[in-house]
Amino acid sequence: MSRIVLATRNAGKIRELETILRASLPDVEVVGLGEFPDLEDVVESGVTFEANATLKASYAARMTNLPAVADDSGLAVDVLGGAPGVFSARWSGRHGDDAANLRLLLDQLADVPDEHRGARFRCAAVLALPGGTTVCREGDFPGTLTREPRGTNGFGYDPILQVEGRTRTAAELSAEDKNAISHRGKAFRALAPEIARLLA
Repeated sequence: MSRIVLATRNAGKIRELETILRASLPDVEVVGLGEFPDLEDVVESGVTFEANATLKASYAARMTNLPAVADDSGLAVDVLGGAPGVFSARWSGRHGDDAANLRLLLDQLADVPDEHRGARFRCAAVLALPGGTTVCREGDFPGTLTREPRGTNGFGYDPILQVEGRTRTAAELSAEDKNAISHRGKAFRALAPEIARLLA
């Protein structure tokens, strides 16, 4: 069985990628960075989602000598020119403080009319081979920003992105429904045929 390293220690992401790949790549085993405790976490110093995903995937492939997949994602708000973008997780100045990030963004958009509150989650997923080859595929998850959080599923900005064509926010969707239409799901599903081709 072929092995692919998913350049994360997040067990949820590993399960999600396994589910996506199993349909087209039944003989591929997905392992996370937890299998390689000596590997360091990569500093995400890129200014695009693709650059950050490439940094993580290339490092994992080089250090494990296995094909590696990584992703980077965030929220892009139309009236903010695509911000917070790669700074989504630290928009308020503290990395990973979801509540502070969400509140700051809502405060910044308080005077923006509903018709101009378009936004989308964006994801870049990158496959890197030990020899240096990389392939990137992207996905997005469009919607409109609400004025108050709704829902308890998901994380980050999920409670304020009302999904395009629906009345619910991303945090009001089940995990299964969200994965079927999410930016990450789209990017990984688009990458799966490339993984199959390069591992053949």
